[in-house]
Amino acid sequence: MSSPLDRLKSLTNKISSYETARKENLKILQKLYKVLEINKKVKEFKDLFEFKAINLSGASLLAESLGEIKEGKYLQILAISYDKNATKKSTNVSLAYFGKAQNVNVQIKDMVVEFIVRYRFEKSFMTLENYYDMIREFEVDG
Repeated sequence: MSSPLDRLKSLTNKISSYETARKENLKILQKLYKVLEINKKVKEFKDLFEFKAINLSGASLLAESLGEIKEGKYLQILAISYDKNATKKSTNVSLAYFGKAQNVNVQIKDMVVEFIVRYRFEKSFMTLENYYDMIREFEVDG
């Protein structure tokens, strides 16, 4: 069994590697945001994270079939906006449309899939930070 110091070192290394991966992920995500011309629909990169989620139609996001084309579907990046005061609470917004999935250049399709996965990676960190801040509200002083 490892000592508490060894476990602490291991945890510190893991956290450090996640933070490094996150910074690199954001750089690549911002490049893809421009290359895929999502900046035409969402003017500021930071505003991407105001969406509840970003999904993909036309290709798989499952680990076992990542990027696999869905025949007869259109390749499209869809964002889900949420307004709790509206009659219809959530709305799909097309951020980018690429045509019939089977006709899209493989490099473009791969960049689209990568964009979605990288977006979700960053969004998961943001969610984690949000819940971390929320649980701090339960901490008892003293």
